[in-house]
This record gives sequence, structure tokens and C-alpha cells, in this order.
Amino acid sequence: MTVFRAFSNQEVLDYLATQVTDGQVFTDEETLKKYSFSPRLTDDDSGLALAYVEAHTTKDIQGTLKTARKYHIAVIPQDQTTSTVIGADGLTDSLILSTAKMNRIIEISKADSIAVVEPGVVNGDLDKEARKQGMFYAPDPGSKPISGIGGNVATNAGGMSTVKYGATKDNVLGVKVVLADGREVKLGGRTLKQAFGYDLTQLMIGSEGTLGIITEVIVKLLPIPLGTPVMGVAFFDNMTALAKAVTAIRISGVYPTMLEALDGNTVAALDRYEKTHYAKNSAAMLIFKLDNGGQDSMAVVKKILAEQQANDVKITTEPKEQAALEQLRRDMLPAVFAGQNHIMEDMAVPLSQLAPLMDYIQELSKRLDVEIYTAGHAGDGNVHPTLVWPTSVTEVPEKIIIALQEMFKKTLALGGTISGEHAVGMLKNQWNNAELGEDVDMLQHQIKALFDPMNILNPKRKIN
Repeated sequence: MTVFRAFSNQEVLDYLATQVTDGQVFTDEETLKKYSFSPRLTDDDSGLALAYVEAHTTKDIQGTLKTARKYHIAVIPQDQTTSTVIGADGLTDSLILSTAKMNRIIEISKADSIAVVEPGVVNGDLDKEARKQGMFYAPDPGSKPISGIGGNVATNAGGMSTVKYGATKDNVLGVKVVLADGREVKLGGRTLKQAFGYDLTQLMIGSEGTLGIITEVIVKLLPIPLGTPVMGVAFFDNMTALAKAVTAIRISGVYPTMLEALDGNTVAALDRYEKTHYAKNSAAMLIFKLDNGGQDSMAVVKKILAEQQANDVKITTEPKEQAALEQLRRDMLPAVFAGQNHIMEDMAVPLSQLAPLMDYIQELSKRLDVEIYTAGHAGDGNVHPTLVWPTSVTEVPEKIIIALQEMFKKTLALGGTISGEHAVGMLKNQWNNAELGEDVDMLQHQIKALFDPMNILNPKRKIN
């Protein structure tokens, strides 16, 4: 079909160049391929973006959105590009808008227990700077050393410390956001309490760049706990037994900082990757941590582990040994992914349903003959089953797709969610009606239309 275009790509790029005056606009093929072309996108969407905008200021963001409105072009917000759900991959002829270079820590206020940061500040870098002043930033996603605060906010990232300190949404007090129409609005603030107006701050958290572009974030900081942190490992005959032990620890009153679960397949993969020898112990591994509470709390944990028939319990207060255990957990994904095709999932269920979900995943693996590696943040009911198949098989096998569908349906039946902390992106947006219900699904679209009537902000993500 012949299309009579009103403008050329060059006209768009020329106008964009007049609007982005502090940052840079890249149109070379190497840059566009690096940031926009993803093998995970469908054939209908795959291709190069029109331009990659490296924003340095809010003005650059506003100029990019002005261009998008003028020419009706999609804008794909990116931060540190660590999304696992096709949440920030470029679309054909879109404008990729990166805030990675907006990475200043504007303020750390010990007196107010907050930090004010730009979106490109890496989570781990903020935590390191806060610790120099006796404070710390609690959210601890597996991508902590590489993911940006802006992306963490946009996806409501969780992590290993969520069991005690909550996810990103529990640690953000305010944001500045550029809306689709170009206005920059300030939502929330520096106070620990705020009950005025609708809570638009929380609406932006987890919105995946579909309602606005984050330009500044006010996060809570906490004082480093007194005492010596304690970490340990324990082994169980299976993940169901581990899940029951986690529930007992979770409700015991000791307030653990970390309760991480790894099934036997995952432990064996880590042994191969790390050259360790954990898999010989048993079928499932629990990594736990208490950042305060002392000997009384540790005594409670030991008692529970004994009652739940844990094996080979090892406890350490040595910082190097604790760091090695934390790194072991962070290396879970590269260890599992090594040398095979994979899809990692992200479901969360009520704590009482963790053991039934573990049972179901194991049964599903046997029934469909699918190799599944299951790990996750057991303390908050969040599991990450990774389904793998040989690299020689280029298409996703049908049994993998069926297994994913069955896991999602079971998770919803148990009262859970199919996105605990990785967001929705393009991988799961067809499940909105199934998880949220028809009425709430419609409300989601109405909210999107209110904030972004031209549908230029990260289209096809979050909601379908």
C-alpha cells in the first residue's frame, strides 16, 4: 500500500537536534543496534530506532517529548538497560530516551534520612555513598551493582532484602516526572508521612515509563544497624521442606534481612560455575542473614532449622565469608543461563502458598519433561523458575510455553501475581485481564489515556 508521508525521517532528526541542546543525539547504526535491536522482540517490532537520545538535563527530556508529540513517534525510556521483560527495548523508528547520564547524587541528608538522586544513579553506588555517612539504601535487587534508581522505580524492583525492608515502592518518598505533555511535576516530598491529595508518587512507581519520565527521586535511607551481621546456609531434602522452614523463620519475630532459596538444580549449576561443592549436601539450599538481633535471634533461627530437619547448617560472622555467600546468590542467574537457552520467570504468592507452588513446579517439570531451575526470595514468597532448553533448538519449544502458561495459571489460582518484581514489559501484558480482572484492566487503560493520550510513552509495555 502506498503511504503518503507528511514528513521524512531527516526532518524529524533535524527538529530533534534543535530540541536536545544539552545532551546528545545518536543516529549511527552501531549505537542504534546496541540500544534498540533485541532478538527478544517479535518480527513485527524488531528493527532500529530512529534515534538514541542521551539526555543530560530535564530540558533534553522535554525536547524529546515535544518532538515525539509533533511527529507522533513512540518514546522508549531507558536507564541502565537491565530490564528482563522487554520493558525498554527500542521499537522500529522510535526515539530511545536514555537517562543513564543523569547520574548525580544531588544530596544525602543524614538528618532527614533521605537521598535525592537523578534516575541514572546506580543502586549500589548510592548505597556505598550512604554507608560513608553511616546510612544505607535498603532495596537490594540482584542487579544492584548495575541497575539505576530510575529503572528500579519504574519497575518497582524488589530484591533480597525485601523480606525486611520492602521493595522500591516502600523506600521512595517522592519523584519528579516529565509528563507526556512536557510538564515536569513534583510528586511527594522529603517527609516520611504525607496524606495530602491522591498518591501519585506510588502511581508512578512501577509504571514502566508509560505515564512519565522520571527525572529525580527522593529515597529513604536507614541507619546501619548496630551489632554484627550473621549469615548462614542450611540444606533441605527438597524445596517444599525449605519453604516450610522459611515460613517458620518469617513469623518467629527475628526479622531476617535475607531468606534466599535455591533448588538442587540451581545449587549444582552454581557448583559448576563457582567451582564450589554445595550440591553434595542435599537438594535445596537456604541462604539467610540477620543484620541485627544478636545471639537471641540466632538461637531462634537455629532452633527452627533443627525442628525443620535442616542439614549441614553453617553460620558465619566473617565479612568475607558473608560477601562470598551474597555473591553466590547473585551469580545464580549467570550460572543457570550458561550454555543454554532460558526463560526466567518471576511469580509471587502469599507466604502460606509458597510450599504448594514449589510442589507444583516440581510436578510440572516431571510431567512436561522440562528442565526447571527454581530459586528466589523465599522470605517474601517470590520465586524465579528458570526454564531451559538446548542452544541447538532455536525456537522456544512448545512444552516450555505450556509450562509457563500452567505456572502462571497456578500462581493466580493460589492468590499470587505473575510479576513480583521484574515488571510486565511486553512479555506479560496480555495477562492483565487474567490477573487484574476486567474492571481493573479497563481502569489501567483509562489511567494511561489520561496521562498519555497520544500513546507515545513506551507503547505496548505494561498494559496491552
